[in-house]
Amino acid sequence: MICHCPDQIRAAADTYTTRTKENKDMQNEDRSEQRSRFSRFINNDNTVGYIFAAPFIIGFFAFTLVPMIMSFYYSLTDYKITAAPVWAGLKNYIALVQDSHFLNSMLVTVQYVIIGVPLKLVFALLIAMLLTHAKKLQGFYRAVYYIPSLIGGSVAVALVWKQLFSSEGPIVKLIQSMGVERFSFFGNAHFAFLPLVIGNAWQFGSSMLIFAAGLKQISTDYYEAAMIDGASAVKRFFSITLPILSPIILFNLVMQLISGFMTFTSAFVITKGGPNEATNYVSLFIYNNAFQYHRMGYACAISWVLLLIIALVTLIIFKTSNNWVFYESEQ
Repeated sequence: MICHCPDQIRAAADTYTTRTKENKDMQNEDRSEQRSRFSRFINNDNTVGYIFAAPFIIGFFAFTLVPMIMSFYYSLTDYKITAAPVWAGLKNYIALVQDSHFLNSMLVTVQYVIIGVPLKLVFALLIAMLLTHAKKLQGFYRAVYYIPSLIGGSVAVALVWKQLFSSEGPIVKLIQSMGVERFSFFGNAHFAFLPLVIGNAWQFGSSMLIFAAGLKQISTDYYEAAMIDGASAVKRFFSITLPILSPIILFNLVMQLISGFMTFTSAFVITKGGPNEATNYVSLFIYNNAFQYHRMGYACAISWVLLLIIALVTLIIFKTSNNWVFYESEQ
């Protein structure tokens, strides 16, 4: 016989209610703990940093690291766009050494860099010094001089530049009016690179702004002391301005060297690498091999050689910078 006493029923109900309440409290505590953990995770400085850095990290892996790995693999293959890659080992790199067209492209690229980069930096520093001493409309002039850097790499500007220096252009007409007959920039292998170098120097805006920022940081006390000692303007420039600006010169030099080795648009639009491959720069040479001759593996090998050359030149500059770069904090 089962006894259904009121006291037993009441006790059982209380026990059930208590257990139910305990279970609900435990579930609420679990949810609260999960929310607390999630809140701590989201509000953690590292998590916030990774979230903001995620677009760059994803872009770096998708558009830089993975393509670089694939490019290195293709450089070791005989790969044409229309066919599957076939393993070739170091065949492409050996062929580079024996390729006179590649050696010529490296030679004309080095010529472009040696002439174009110093010219661009000189223009940038000169304009920066003029604007730093200007009192009125300084911001306006900086913006105006920076505009070529914003639009200078476009195809439209390259086409305008091509018209300016063409045989029927105003610059050639001016030279011919001085008595120089049958002169042509793009028809002469010795002068074809000059419009490209001048066009590159015209885009000095970014370097100019960096130089201007550096000039603003030079204390006027140095110049006042030098003037009291009787130092001329030239002496002040070489003894004060250049040494203090040397870290900025180092930065601009490295950036412009890298940009110079990678020049492409002007040569592609204006000269197509001619005449007689006088402006067939390495980037254009890579493009032609990849998309005109469909030698993608060979083009990838050229790209990696160019990367190593740029890295080597940059390393040499940094190693020798101790001899000519002045840091105030080290004095």
